[in-house]
Amino acid sequence: MIALWPHWQRPGWVLLVPLLGWLLWQLWHRQKRVGRWQMILPQAFHAVLLGGSTGRDSKLPWVALGLAWALTVLALMGPSWQRVEQSSQKPADPLVVLLELTPEMLATDTPPTRLEQARRKLLDLLQKRVDSQTAIIVYAGSAHTLVPLSDDLGTSRNLLDALKPSIMPEAGHRADLAVIKALALLHQGAQGQGRLLLIGSSLSEQERQGIRQALGRDAPPLLILGIGTTDGVPVAQESGGFLKDEQGAILLPRLDNASLKDFASELDGLYRQARLDDSDLRGLGLMDSPQKLRGNGQTVKLDSWDDQGPWLLLPLLLLAACAGRRGWLFCLPLLFIVPQTSYAFEFNDLWLRPDQQGQRLLEESRPAEAARHFADNQWQGIALYEAGDYASAAQRFAEGDSAAEHYNRGNALAKIGDLDAALDAYEQALERQPDLQAALTNKALVEQIIQQRKQQQQPQAEASKPAESKSEEPGQTQQPGGLTAPQGQEQTTPPSAHDSTAQDSNTSNPTAAAGGNEVPGSQLGDESTTRPPIKPADSTALNGERRQALEQWLRQIPDDPGELLRRKFWYEQQQHQEQIR
Repeated sequence: MIALWPHWQRPGWVLLVPLLGWLLWQLWHRQKRVGRWQMILPQAFHAVLLGGSTGRDSKLPWVALGLAWALTVLALMGPSWQRVEQSSQKPADPLVVLLELTPEMLATDTPPTRLEQARRKLLDLLQKRVDSQTAIIVYAGSAHTLVPLSDDLGTSRNLLDALKPSIMPEAGHRADLAVIKALALLHQGAQGQGRLLLIGSSLSEQERQGIRQALGRDAPPLLILGIGTTDGVPVAQESGGFLKDEQGAILLPRLDNASLKDFASELDGLYRQARLDDSDLRGLGLMDSPQKLRGNGQTVKLDSWDDQGPWLLLPLLLLAACAGRRGWLFCLPLLFIVPQTSYAFEFNDLWLRPDQQGQRLLEESRPAEAARHFADNQWQGIALYEAGDYASAAQRFAEGDSAAEHYNRGNALAKIGDLDAALDAYEQALERQPDLQAALTNKALVEQIIQQRKQQQQPQAEASKPAESKSEEPGQTQQPGGLTAPQGQEQTTPPSAHDSTAQDSNTSNPTAAAGGNEVPGSQLGDESTTRPPIKPADSTALNGERRQALEQWLRQIPDDPGELLRRKFWYEQQQHQEQIR
């Protein structure tokens, strides 16, 4: 009850309550003034001629007036049950960083390497732009998105630590492809607004021409941060030796300082050479506070309260409208009488889904009722199977295509005696899961019963043929009764009545011959002979032993982001080449 009590923003208006209460009491107990017509006309004619003015007026108007005053006071006091919520704002300054990831970035002219210096610069920039969206694209002979537009500093830091030139699928220098990918990211996540920061040491004429075509006129500004020195140093390789060019000479990568500065000025951008401090980033304007804000989809509760008093004016207006015509207040209850559509409803529907209700009924050994509650076809089929309605269960299992559903369908078909269809269902289950032991066991059992049936039907068919229809073949002698026997052999003794009865029993019930327990209307034995249906596994239920084994297996997975990036970039490059073809 304390939580339902509102917060009053203007509680001083409560001082009007005693004054309004006194006025209402006076109006309630006042006597109507006797007029001149009451003095002239007889008392018996007052009810007809003066509209029922008998000195006892209706109190309903004063009740309505008191209710209206109460609503007015409550509205003026400003009740509130919740604080004002406001969407939090984050800086709206999208930035896409284009990082060169070629073997030349391993040069040690800016110790320890150019790549390490570029990585540190990026980390400082991300730390400053902790609430702003930043994307990172790496490029060599191809361009790939390392981090999309995001303010997740942790993910960016982890992926930056895994960068090395060997993860790139194609060698070369294609900064123009990186610019095209960066513009696509800005168009997708920032409506084309933002800035581009290129971190590298040089640009070929092909790259410059491609960048000019990609940027056009209304493109975002291009900022360039040069990494390295103008003198350059040889690049040592992991295999020993130094990086060489196409002619076999030792490559000496240099920072093309003047050319990069002219190219940035041509595109109305800025250029700075990387330094140990953050003056280079400040010169590019990357350390300035953003001028725009964006919503991040989160709300913050302020100290001020949301005034709910104006909502009390709606019933007050309704009372004012009804006051114009006498008797309209009696129509108010009709507003709450709205025709409702009736539905069958149970108390469990408030807390449990239909599948959960069916699961409970199935655990309580009430499969027939559980089948009516289940919405999932596989669970409904299992409930029908346990209820003995094997034909309907087979229909439910046939709506799925998994190995478990084909196996369950085979069990249901075998229960109704359709062994050939059951055998086909088991085969389909094994096609999808060859190691399904339950399907292998039941399939072997069904094949055994089919074979026994054929063996028992064959002598019965031969014995039912008329003896006179058989022609005497050479080597056989005619026996009494029309039976034939091979020469040189004596006729076997006819079976006794007891043996005949047993034979008929075995023929009519091949399952008994197979050694299984008899189930009425079934060609297979009970669950001691056949494997039961496979129920859907509960993915949320993990016992302690299984959870521990899963965690131990996950620890064995090597944590190598660099290898993951290498495979990812290689796959993207293969997809790109297939699209070009």
